[in-house]
Amino acid sequence: MQLEKIPFADTHAFHPFFLDYIQQKESLRPFYNRFPTPGEFKQQITDKQAAFTRDRRTTLVEVLQRQYKDVTTPEAVQVNIKALADDTTFTVTTGHQLNIFTGPLYFIYKIVTVVNTCRQLKEKYPDYTFVPVYWMASEDHDYDEIKYFRLYNKKYIWETPQQGAVGRFSTKDMAGLLREVPGDIQLFREAYTKNKTLSGAVRHYVNALFGAEGLVVIDADETAFKTGFRDVIQQDIFDNVAKKHVDQTTQALEAKGYKPAVNGRDINFFYLDEGLRARIEKVGDQFQVVDTDISFTAEALRALIDKHPEKFSPNVILRPLYQEMILPNLAYAGGPSEVEYWLQLGGVFKHFQVPFPILMPRNFALVLEHTAHRKFLRTELHIRDFFEDKNYIYNHWVLQHSPRNLTVGKERTDVQALFEVLRQRAHEIDTTLAAYVAAEGKRALNSLEKIEHKLLRAEKRLHSDTLRQIEAVKDLLFPNGNLQERTDNFLNFYQQDPQFIQHLLLHFDPFDFQFYIFAYKQPLANPA
Repeated sequence: MQLEKIPFADTHAFHPFFLDYIQQKESLRPFYNRFPTPGEFKQQITDKQAAFTRDRRTTLVEVLQRQYKDVTTPEAVQVNIKALADDTTFTVTTGHQLNIFTGPLYFIYKIVTVVNTCRQLKEKYPDYTFVPVYWMASEDHDYDEIKYFRLYNKKYIWETPQQGAVGRFSTKDMAGLLREVPGDIQLFREAYTKNKTLSGAVRHYVNALFGAEGLVVIDADETAFKTGFRDVIQQDIFDNVAKKHVDQTTQALEAKGYKPAVNGRDINFFYLDEGLRARIEKVGDQFQVVDTDISFTAEALRALIDKHPEKFSPNVILRPLYQEMILPNLAYAGGPSEVEYWLQLGGVFKHFQVPFPILMPRNFALVLEHTAHRKFLRTELHIRDFFEDKNYIYNHWVLQHSPRNLTVGKERTDVQALFEVLRQRAHEIDTTLAAYVAAEGKRALNSLEKIEHKLLRAEKRLHSDTLRQIEAVKDLLFPNGNLQERTDNFLNFYQQDPQFIQHLLLHFDPFDFQFYIFAYKQPLANPA
């Protein structure tokens, strides 16, 4: 496998907000504690060690052991779960929705990022243990985002009428989809048929793919975890503390020219029950569960929080805090939008006296299998050219390969000079003529632009076969115009190369913030 890297900025795929963070711009420095370099973790370890109590470690280990009770678990996972009881053990975490069949490629990239981060931290800090963690977004209720995946240019969809937290969904009606998916999917067939819930199935296949690396999967839809979160639930629902701090940070970011990724609500919790996850809003002196007949008085709601905290599910504003209160966590690895919204949450963490984690941008990649790589080489373009839109790529290729001069740069310069002379002459005669001459000059330049456009278009017709080949490569690498990692499933490569994940583990560097390009030099096996 051949590797190349290009700077994030050259991809034109990231917001200035994210790029400024990567480049450690001073404008964002007030919004986080430490930038992700190995040396910064020493103080992060000290801070988390002081803040994370033994009771929380005990609860964490007990819950994980219960969640893994019926899972065939590699020794590395068992060792890591037990190690979490020790105050010299820490986690590096990523989270994601429970997309069927893992969803888009970057799900795999996220997990590889945390595994490799832990490996490097162990080398630098051998006296500590570092455990990679995948946080399942089991309480999320956005079924539309998890119900499909794309394999070999076809979209596969799981149709189910179930509602509420997706982690609680039954896998019974997955049978039809399992019959449709091509190739060797035994791993997923076992996961979806041997587990009653989607959470169980996801833990099963993630454990099969990454258990040997010691990855621990956690499901936070647990009463024991929510019990330790009751104070946050109370303060948010009755005092709206999260919104106050998020709004303050949002205003500070906007003042520096950044567009916030999320907005805080007065109440940042959902009511969670079987088949239901719905927002809580205060209406008058009542607390209403939106789009239901369920409502509470303040007194009844306080009692419910105290007795059944598991019925309250945090939204995007408070889920990160919930995670950091459950885990002895040092860093969170996420994509651009995740990094951006975490940067809005520093005030919330400070209020609840929880150390703010180091924000690790996950690894990013584009993979060219052998056929795609061969076609790409024939275009004689650089891989960064394919991150541009199609028309730019076509123009760029034609301008490089045409034996004719297709641009009007010299003519534009000559016309500008000519009309400037005429404008000055007209101004000396009659000042009102100067504007007229300038307008005529503008029209002449516009005519030159049209001529250049027509020259390019005519030349492109002469190279239509080559440009169609370029278009085919562009569509292959950027399906539906999107980054491959956000669209295609990892089975596109894993079914043909069972060592695909091992290649990623070998080549990805979590502290090297560039876009990775992987290319297979040799043909892969045909999918089964």
